Amino acid sequence: MGKLEYNSSRPPIEIDDVTLAHLKIVIATKLRRQESFMMTWLPSDKNPVGRLTAWVHPSIPLILAFDEPKVARIDAARIARMMESLNAHGELLIDQMA
Repeated sequence: MGKLEYNSSRPPIEIDDVTLAHLKIVIATKLRRQESFMMTWLPSDKNPVGRLTAWVHPSIPLILAFDEPKVARIDAARIARMMESLNAHGELLIDQMA
């Protein structure tokens, strides 16, 4: 289970390494283009609060920590679906990225 730490203001978001690898590509693509967006996720069972949403902006620090040293296999179709959904809705829903 990897972790995404955004702006160091909350506990990291726990995400499986394969999903995190795909998320890394989508976020990097948007931020490289200087495009901000909303990112929404369900908190972990340890801290159930409902849904959380963050505004992702190129100037805010982002750390992706993978548990496995081996790079996950990337599914280009999954990346395309994620980008299409994000571009259509302006929001990246992490819990719906399978």
